[in-house]
Amino acid sequence: MKKFLLLSMAMVLLATHAQNRSYITRVFDYQPAPGQFVNLLPPCSAGEPRDSVLARCLRDLGPDIEVLIDYDKNDNPFVVDSIVKPVSGAFITLGSYGGYVTFGFDHPLVNVPGEYDLQVFGNAFGSDSVAVAGGSSEPGIVMVGVDSDGDGVPSAGDRWYELAGSEHSHAKTQKGFEITYYRPDDDVDTPNVRWTCNSVDSLQEGYVHINSFHTQPYWPLWVDGDKMTFTGTKLRCNALDVKGNGTYFIQYFFDWGYVDNRVDYDWQGDYDQAVRNKMNLGFDLDWAVDADGNAVHLTHVDFIKVYCGILQECGWLGETSTEVKGAIDLHPDAPLPQQPQVVGDVNGDNTVDVGDVNLLINIMLGKAATSPAADLTGDGAVDVGDVNMVINIMLGKQ
Repeated sequence: MKKFLLLSMAMVLLATHAQNRSYITRVFDYQPAPGQFVNLLPPCSAGEPRDSVLARCLRDLGPDIEVLIDYDKNDNPFVVDSIVKPVSGAFITLGSYGGYVTFGFDHPLVNVPGEYDLQVFGNAFGSDSVAVAGGSSEPGIVMVGVDSDGDGVPSAGDRWYELAGSEHSHAKTQKGFEITYYRPDDDVDTPNVRWTCNSVDSLQEGYVHINSFHTQPYWPLWVDGDKMTFTGTKLRCNALDVKGNGTYFIQYFFDWGYVDNRVDYDWQGDYDQAVRNKMNLGFDLDWAVDADGNAVHLTHVDFIKVYCGILQECGWLGETSTEVKGAIDLHPDAPLPQQPQVVGDVNGDNTVDVGDVNLLINIMLGKAATSPAADLTGDGAVDVGDVNMVINIMLGKQ
């Protein structure tokens, strides 16, 4: 007799032996904006520690593993084989505009020239009518980060870039958008969540409205404080009230470059070219742009952040809220490209700046691994002399 068993996340990590795992292994942060699936996907409770919430996210965004077992003559089970599914099939909500999740792999995500590097899965689906280029589309924007200070976690010293999708240069795309949500007053009957924003093309205040299908608190129960603020790029609204009476909405697909925007391409599946052309094929690190919209070349990234990029409500359907099902590195064993080292560029991002100073300090304190690039003075040690040299390079004195 043989059986398939589903193991826990801890067992998955112990049982998988790939050199670099293709699936998410770390969730660094999760901060949804208010929304109808908040506190449900994943389920969370008041006062729950943030680490517990992050563990729930990792459970839902990480892999499943099916293990084939058999039994010996004494009826003791033993493992025959295992099958790792890189994405569990569960998903988390990001809530209304700005809500985000930040995650990573157990290795840097390498930029492979001419190919998609990353796939991030959502739960978008198309209309029953093949003539309609839409259905349920709740686009999330992807940011990628480089661990400039070498501490292994996203922090203030790291560099972040947006992966510019098809809407990045659209006239109705607002850069530098900012929204603030306000915690509802427990003494007031309505639990709707008020917001204000700096929109240039629509209302500057409104509510995330409670609907009849989900009546739990829409404010994240584990989040302290009376307000939360998000900033970023806001995409134009993509929903159309087809009948004009609030009963039937279609959210039209953007062309490419967003999570939960189009039906996801399954890289283990088999589709004809016509179907493939209508799907989310993945994300390319060559789409990266800096804060000024300038294209940048990244050899690799260490962190991925996805945030809801639209602020809109669709009647009884409620607010548009990006959902994330997981992500895979499409080239997990790709080697980091070797490039000529810029003197002073300790962290390898092709720029000599404060990030290199921070990394040197972390190396000196034993908080980051050293490298040959760190010993700028060539005296066999990483010390204050190397820090001074980087600062002089930054100031143009060397």
